[in-house]
Amino acid sequence: MTGVPASAAGGSSPAGAAGRASAVGSSKAGGSKAGGSQAAGGSKTGGTEAGVPGGTKPARGGKIAAAAVNQASVWNVANLLTMLRLVLVPAFVALMLADGGYDPAWRSLAWAAFAIAMITDLFDGHLARAYDLVTDFGKIADPIADKAIMGAALICLSALGDLPWWVTGVILGRELGITLLRFIVIRYGVIPASRGGKLKTLTQGVAVGMYILALTGWLATLRWWVMAAAVVLTVVTGLDYVRQAIVLRRQGIAERKAALEETEA
Repeated sequence: MTGVPASAAGGSSPAGAAGRASAVGSSKAGGSKAGGSQAAGGSKTGGTEAGVPGGTKPARGGKIAAAAVNQASVWNVANLLTMLRLVLVPAFVALMLADGGYDPAWRSLAWAAFAIAMITDLFDGHLARAYDLVTDFGKIADPIADKAIMGAALICLSALGDLPWWVTGVILGRELGITLLRFIVIRYGVIPASRGGKLKTLTQGVAVGMYILALTGWLATLRWWVMAAAVVLTVVTGLDYVRQAIVLRRQGIAERKAALEETEA
Protein backbone atom coordinates (compact mmCIF):
# COMPACT_ATOMS: atom_id res chain seq x y z
CA MET A 1 0.00 0.00 0.00
CA THR A 2 1.21 3.47 -0.81
CA GLY A 3 1.27 5.44 2.41
CA VAL A 4 -0.12 8.92 2.56
CA PRO A 5 0.72 11.11 5.54
CA ALA A 6 -2.10 11.75 7.86
CA SER A 7 -1.70 15.53 7.50
CA ALA A 8 -1.79 15.31 3.73
CA ALA A 9 -4.73 13.04 3.86
CA GLY A 10 -6.52 15.41 6.16
CA GLY A 11 -5.67 18.37 3.87
CA SER A 12 -7.09 16.68 0.84
CA SER A 13 -10.14 15.39 2.53
CA PRO A 14 -13.42 17.26 2.45
CA ALA A 15 -13.24 17.80 6.17
CA GLY A 16 -9.80 19.37 5.88
CA ALA A 17 -10.95 21.65 3.06
CA ALA A 18 -13.95 22.69 5.06
CA GLY A 19 -11.75 23.43 8.05
CA ARG A 20 -9.43 25.60 6.02
CA ALA A 21 -12.36 27.40 4.41
CA SER A 22 -13.83 28.02 7.85
CA ALA A 23 -10.53 29.35 9.13
CA VAL A 24 -10.05 31.62 6.11
CA GLY A 25 -13.64 32.85 6.36
CA SER A 26 -13.17 33.62 10.04
CA SER A 27 -9.96 35.46 9.27
CA LYS A 28 -11.63 37.48 6.52
CA ALA A 29 -14.60 38.27 8.72
CA GLY A 30 -12.34 39.38 11.51
CA GLY A 31 -10.33 41.50 9.10
CA SER A 32 -13.47 43.03 7.67
CA LYS A 33 -14.78 43.74 11.11
CA ALA A 34 -11.54 45.27 12.21
CA GLY A 35 -11.24 47.20 9.01
CA GLY A 36 -14.79 48.38 9.35
CA SER A 37 -14.16 49.50 12.89
CA GLN A 38 -11.01 51.26 11.84
CA ALA A 39 -12.80 52.87 8.90
CA ALA A 40 -15.67 53.89 11.13
CA GLY A 41 -13.27 55.33 13.65
CA GLY A 42 -11.44 57.22 10.93
CA SER A 43 -14.68 58.51 9.57
CA LYS A 44 -15.78 59.62 13.01
CA THR A 45 -12.52 61.33 13.69
CA GLY A 46 -12.52 62.94 10.27
CA GLY A 47 -16.11 64.04 10.74
CA THR A 48 -15.27 65.61 14.10
CA GLU A 49 -12.31 67.44 12.67
CA ALA A 50 -14.29 68.60 9.65
CA GLY A 51 -17.34 69.51 11.67
CA VAL A 52 -15.73 71.56 14.44
CA PRO A 53 -12.46 73.24 13.53
CA GLY A 54 -12.41 72.49 9.81
CA GLY A 55 -16.03 73.49 9.25
CA THR A 56 -15.77 76.69 11.26
CA LYS A 57 -12.66 78.07 9.64
CA PRO A 58 -13.87 77.81 6.02
CA ALA A 59 -17.18 79.42 7.04
CA ARG A 60 -15.37 82.36 8.63
CA GLY A 61 -12.91 82.54 5.78
CA GLY A 62 -15.76 82.43 3.27
CA LYS A 63 -17.46 85.41 4.90
CA ILE A 64 -14.23 87.38 5.04
CA ALA A 65 -13.46 86.53 1.42
CA ALA A 66 -16.97 87.50 0.32
CA ALA A 67 -16.69 90.81 2.16
CA ALA A 68 -13.31 91.45 0.57
CA VAL A 69 -14.71 90.73 -2.89
CA ASN A 70 -17.66 93.05 -2.31
CA GLN A 71 -15.39 95.84 -1.12
CA ALA A 72 -12.86 95.30 -3.90
CA SER A 73 -15.26 94.93 -6.83
CA VAL A 74 -15.69 98.61 -7.61
CA TRP A 75 -16.15 97.89 -11.31
CA ASN A 76 -19.61 96.33 -10.98
CA VAL A 77 -22.69 97.20 -12.99
CA ALA A 78 -24.23 99.39 -10.28
CA ASN A 79 -21.12 101.53 -9.92
CA LEU A 80 -20.72 101.73 -13.69
CA LEU A 81 -24.21 103.21 -13.94
CA THR A 82 -23.29 105.73 -11.25
CA MET A 83 -20.12 106.64 -13.18
CA LEU A 84 -22.20 107.05 -16.32
CA ARG A 85 -24.38 109.59 -14.51
CA LEU A 86 -21.31 111.53 -13.43
CA VAL A 87 -20.01 111.58 -17.01
CA LEU A 88 -23.42 112.71 -18.31
CA VAL A 89 -23.36 115.86 -16.13
CA PRO A 90 -20.81 117.84 -18.21
CA ALA A 91 -22.29 116.37 -21.41
CA PHE A 92 -25.74 117.56 -20.37
CA VAL A 93 -24.48 121.07 -19.59
CA ALA A 94 -22.72 121.28 -22.96
CA LEU A 95 -25.84 120.18 -24.83
CA MET A 96 -28.10 122.42 -22.77
CA LEU A 97 -26.07 125.57 -23.45
CA ALA A 98 -25.17 124.78 -27.08
CA ASP A 99 -26.09 127.47 -29.62
CA GLY A 100 -27.24 129.88 -26.92
CA GLY A 101 -29.37 127.32 -25.09
CA TYR A 102 -32.57 127.86 -27.04
CA ASP A 103 -32.19 125.53 -30.00
CA PRO A 104 -34.94 122.87 -29.83
CA ALA A 105 -32.68 120.17 -31.32
CA TRP A 106 -29.92 120.68 -28.76
CA ARG A 107 -32.48 120.88 -25.97
CA SER A 108 -33.90 117.53 -27.10
CA LEU A 109 -30.45 115.96 -26.91
CA ALA A 110 -29.96 117.51 -23.48
CA TRP A 111 -33.29 116.03 -22.40
CA ALA A 112 -32.14 112.59 -23.62
CA ALA A 113 -28.97 112.86 -21.51
CA PHE A 114 -31.01 113.96 -18.49
CA ALA A 115 -33.52 111.14 -18.97
CA ILE A 116 -30.76 108.52 -19.18
CA ALA A 117 -29.23 109.88 -15.98
CA MET A 118 -32.56 109.74 -14.13
CA ILE A 119 -33.30 106.21 -15.37
CA THR A 120 -29.90 104.92 -14.26
CA ASP A 121 -30.61 106.48 -10.87
CA LEU A 122 -33.60 104.15 -10.54
CA PHE A 123 -31.60 101.03 -11.41
CA ASP A 124 -28.16 101.34 -9.82
CA GLY A 125 -29.38 101.36 -6.24
CA HIS A 126 -31.76 98.45 -6.86
CA LEU A 127 -29.03 96.39 -8.52
CA ALA A 128 -26.57 97.13 -5.73
CA ARG A 129 -28.97 95.92 -3.05
CA ALA A 130 -30.42 92.97 -4.97
CA TYR A 131 -27.08 91.47 -6.04
CA ASP A 132 -24.96 92.52 -3.05
CA LEU A 133 -22.92 95.03 -5.04
CA VAL A 134 -22.87 97.72 -2.37
CA THR A 135 -19.42 99.34 -2.09
CA ASP A 136 -17.98 102.35 -0.27
CA PHE A 137 -17.50 104.06 -3.63
CA GLY A 138 -21.17 103.59 -4.49
CA LYS A 139 -22.32 104.94 -1.13
CA ILE A 140 -20.41 108.16 -1.76
CA ALA A 141 -20.69 108.55 -5.53
CA ASP A 142 -24.40 107.72 -5.91
CA PRO A 143 -25.82 110.69 -3.95
CA ILE A 144 -23.20 112.98 -5.52
CA ALA A 145 -24.28 111.91 -9.01
CA ASP A 146 -27.95 112.45 -8.13
CA LYS A 147 -27.39 115.96 -6.79
CA ALA A 148 -25.01 116.86 -9.63
CA ILE A 149 -27.35 116.07 -12.53
CA MET A 150 -30.37 117.70 -10.86
CA GLY A 151 -28.38 120.73 -9.75
CA ALA A 152 -26.85 121.19 -13.22
CA ALA A 153 -30.30 121.06 -14.83
CA LEU A 154 -31.85 123.55 -12.42
CA ILE A 155 -28.96 126.01 -12.64
CA CYS A 156 -28.94 125.85 -16.45
CA LEU A 157 -32.70 126.44 -16.62
CA SER A 158 -32.50 129.41 -14.26
CA ALA A 159 -29.47 130.84 -16.08
CA LEU A 160 -31.43 130.68 -19.35
CA GLY A 161 -34.41 132.39 -17.74
CA ASP A 162 -36.75 129.40 -18.09
CA LEU A 163 -37.08 128.76 -14.35
CA PRO A 164 -37.15 131.28 -11.46
CA TRP A 165 -34.01 131.26 -9.32
CA TRP A 166 -36.04 130.89 -6.13
CA VAL A 167 -37.29 127.49 -7.34
CA THR A 168 -33.71 126.37 -7.92
CA GLY A 169 -32.74 127.75 -4.50
CA VAL A 170 -35.55 125.90 -2.70
CA ILE A 171 -34.85 122.55 -4.34
CA LEU A 172 -31.05 122.66 -4.08
CA GLY A 173 -31.17 124.13 -0.56
CA ARG A 174 -33.42 121.31 0.57
CA GLU A 175 -31.23 118.61 -1.02
CA LEU A 176 -27.99 119.95 0.42
CA GLY A 177 -29.58 120.64 3.80
CA ILE A 178 -31.02 117.15 4.18
CA THR A 179 -27.71 115.59 3.12
CA LEU A 180 -25.91 117.61 5.80
CA LEU A 181 -28.59 116.70 8.34
CA ARG A 182 -28.09 113.00 7.63
CA PHE A 183 -24.39 113.32 8.41
CA ILE A 184 -25.12 115.21 11.64
CA VAL A 185 -27.48 112.59 13.08
CA ILE A 186 -25.71 109.53 11.68
CA ARG A 187 -24.21 108.88 15.13
CA TYR A 188 -27.72 108.20 16.39
CA GLY A 189 -29.00 106.25 13.38
CA VAL A 190 -29.94 106.44 9.72
CA ILE A 191 -32.95 108.36 8.43
CA PRO A 192 -34.67 105.97 6.01
CA ALA A 193 -35.91 107.10 2.63
CA SER A 194 -39.67 107.65 2.70
CA ARG A 195 -42.29 107.17 0.01
CA GLY A 196 -42.79 110.90 -0.04
CA GLY A 197 -39.10 111.38 -0.77
CA LYS A 198 -39.25 108.94 -3.67
CA LEU A 199 -42.37 110.66 -5.04
CA LYS A 200 -40.58 113.99 -4.69
CA THR A 201 -37.62 112.71 -6.71
CA LEU A 202 -39.90 111.37 -9.44
CA THR A 203 -41.92 114.60 -9.62
CA GLN A 204 -38.77 116.71 -9.75
CA GLY A 205 -37.39 114.59 -12.58
CA VAL A 206 -40.57 114.86 -14.63
CA ALA A 207 -40.90 118.61 -14.03
CA VAL A 208 -37.28 119.41 -14.86
CA GLY A 209 -37.46 117.16 -17.92
CA MET A 210 -40.51 119.05 -19.17
CA TYR A 211 -38.70 122.38 -18.68
CA ILE A 212 -35.67 121.14 -20.59
CA LEU A 213 -37.81 120.42 -23.64
CA ALA A 214 -38.95 123.38 -25.68
CA LEU A 215 -42.64 122.91 -24.94
CA THR A 216 -45.41 125.28 -25.97
CA GLY A 217 -49.16 125.58 -25.49
CA TRP A 218 -50.93 123.52 -22.87
CA LEU A 219 -47.82 121.39 -22.26
CA ALA A 220 -45.97 124.53 -21.16
CA THR A 221 -48.81 125.26 -18.74
CA LEU A 222 -48.83 121.67 -17.50
CA ARG A 223 -45.12 121.71 -16.72
CA TRP A 224 -45.67 124.74 -14.48
CA TRP A 225 -48.16 122.79 -12.37
CA VAL A 226 -45.88 119.75 -12.24
CA MET A 227 -43.02 121.94 -11.03
CA ALA A 228 -45.31 123.53 -8.44
CA ALA A 229 -46.15 120.05 -7.15
CA ALA A 230 -42.43 119.20 -7.06
CA VAL A 231 -41.68 122.31 -5.00
CA VAL A 232 -44.48 121.52 -2.52
CA LEU A 233 -43.25 117.92 -2.13
CA THR A 234 -39.70 119.20 -1.75
CA VAL A 235 -40.66 121.45 1.17
CA VAL A 236 -43.03 118.98 2.86
CA THR A 237 -40.65 116.02 2.69
CA GLY A 238 -37.79 118.25 3.83
CA LEU A 239 -39.71 119.25 6.95
CA ASP A 240 -40.56 115.58 7.56
CA TYR A 241 -36.86 114.67 7.41
CA VAL A 242 -36.13 117.41 9.96
CA ARG A 243 -38.80 115.98 12.25
CA GLN A 244 -37.36 112.46 11.89
CA ALA A 245 -33.89 113.77 12.63
CA ILE A 246 -35.07 115.49 15.83
CA VAL A 247 -36.87 112.34 17.02
CA LEU A 248 -33.88 110.16 16.15
CA ARG A 249 -31.51 112.45 18.05
CA ARG A 250 -33.75 112.50 21.14
CA GLN A 251 -34.04 108.72 21.13
CA GLY A 252 -30.30 108.33 20.73
CA ILE A 253 -29.55 110.70 23.60
CA ALA A 254 -32.12 108.96 25.85
CA GLU A 255 -30.65 105.52 25.07
CA ARG A 256 -27.12 106.69 25.78
CA LYS A 257 -28.21 108.28 29.05
CA ALA A 258 -30.04 105.10 30.13
CA ALA A 259 -27.01 102.96 29.23
CA LEU A 260 -24.72 105.27 31.21
CA GLU A 261 -26.98 105.16 34.28
CA GLU A 262 -27.16 101.36 34.08
CA THR A 263 -23.37 101.16 33.88
CA GLU A 264 -22.91 103.45 36.89
CA ALA A 265 -25.48 101.46 38.90
